[in-house]
Amino acid sequence: MGEAETPSFEMTWSSTTSSGYCSQEDSDSELEQYFTARTSLVRRPRRDQDEAVERETPNLSQAETEQKIKDYNGQINSNLFMSLNKDGSYTGFIKVQLKLVRPVSVPSSKKPPSLQDARRGTGRNTAVKRRTSFYLPKDAIKHLHVLSRTRAREVIEALLRKFMVVDDPRKFALFERTERHGQVYLRKLSDDEQPLKLRLLAGPSEKALSFVLKENDSGEVNWDAFSMPELHNFLRILQREEEEHLRQILQKYSRCRQKIQEALHACPLG
Repeated sequence: MGEAETPSFEMTWSSTTSSGYCSQEDSDSELEQYFTARTSLVRRPRRDQDEAVERETPNLSQAETEQKIKDYNGQINSNLFMSLNKDGSYTGFIKVQLKLVRPVSVPSSKKPPSLQDARRGTGRNTAVKRRTSFYLPKDAIKHLHVLSRTRAREVIEALLRKFMVVDDPRKFALFERTERHGQVYLRKLSDDEQPLKLRLLAGPSEKALSFVLKENDSGEVNWDAFSMPELHNFLRILQREEEEHLRQILQKYSRCRQKIQEALHACPLG
């Protein structure tokens, strides 16, 4: 397969699509309630440690690549083998865990993608006028069959295409997850990094390396990637969160005041 050809993607499935979804044609109150149920614009402390250091990947010779693939295939207990091609490239499987907090958008004329829909990979080629939002399965695991030259950005686009997601791919990022000394580290892959090459170099151990698809929340938010209805909805979310924080603060001081007054009434006079 030449460089200009579209990479080959296949998926194996370990879960089904969430059934909860709503249309952006719904009333503002319903839409707002739907989004605020699981979406917050306030950044919370991260459990995992983000690692900013770029991973250096050595350029392997043909013989080294062949030996690495042989060693890799000898360590796995499944049929997800890597295969060396005549042109020096290789194919194999990467496992991606979806850890998305916010709902995704699909064309409103379509139902949330079924197993057959996602395997056909239809849905993102037509113009989208109206959208339906729903949640992808929490912590779903997807296996992608990719080429060694497939880039991280292409992996993201393939996942969105399989689910008929019409959101801007820039809203999402592919992360490398590693475990060392009981600590979990996350590193966002650049668009041009090659996940299968990272997989081969790290070996099949999930602790040494795994891939996670998340919202692209690191650094500044790219507001230009959101539609007008989404931006208006975020303003409503901010208003609701501000009101909720004020309510909690007033409630806290009210309880404190009440306890002080009760203590004063309990004290004997004189």
